[in-house]
Amino acid sequence: MNPAVDAVLEDAPRWNPELQFLRALVLQAPLVEEVKWGQPCYTHEGRNILILGGFKNYFVLSLMKGALIADPQGLLSKPGPNSVEGRWMKFTSMAEAEAAAPYVLDYVLAAIEAEQRGLRIEKPANEFEVPAELEAAYEVTPGLREAFEALTVGRQRAYLMFFTAAKQSATVSARIEKFTPRILRGKGMNDCVCGHSQKMPGCDGSHKMYPGSVTC
Repeated sequence: MNPAVDAVLEDAPRWNPELQFLRALVLQAPLVEEVKWGQPCYTHEGRNILILGGFKNYFVLSLMKGALIADPQGLLSKPGPNSVEGRWMKFTSMAEAEAAAPYVLDYVLAAIEAEQRGLRIEKPANEFEVPAELEAAYEVTPGLREAFEALTVGRQRAYLMFFTAAKQSATVSARIEKFTPRILRGKGMNDCVCGHSQKMPGCDGSHKMYPGSVTC
């Protein structure tokens, strides 16, 4: 068990026992426990497999590529209407988690196998690929999904091209984290956020004339 995850869960008193219960289940699989996006994240050979998260009214075990595995117990659901590969087990009580417990390890092992086999969902050519790291960020950052999907297609494209250009999952995650505040403000990668640009909504470099101001 990772001490950093201990600290994260200690700061989540609303669902601490429930998340600790799920944590013990998933650690039966060959996973490395880390903290990403401020939540317990479990990886296999450097690839993200699942995260645990607590929200106001529920807690989840979220499989990055849950859509690629069988769901014989009907435990998986879409985090959002536009989710492609991500699926989660959503619980509102310890009793619900305990009822699912006999099956959790099988689902996790199936998710690891899907990742090892390089399985992907075929997407229409006109759809942009949403990386698993962004799907994960949606699930732990309130309003991020809605803010991103409210952006123009061009702004979404620019972000997705930038995020997915990174070869390492850690780099993708770092890029998403860096631009999350901008997305939540409804801004594109090259939009002005300081308010000084003379060529709105784009940034024309005017912020350089105002030392100490917000940098675009």
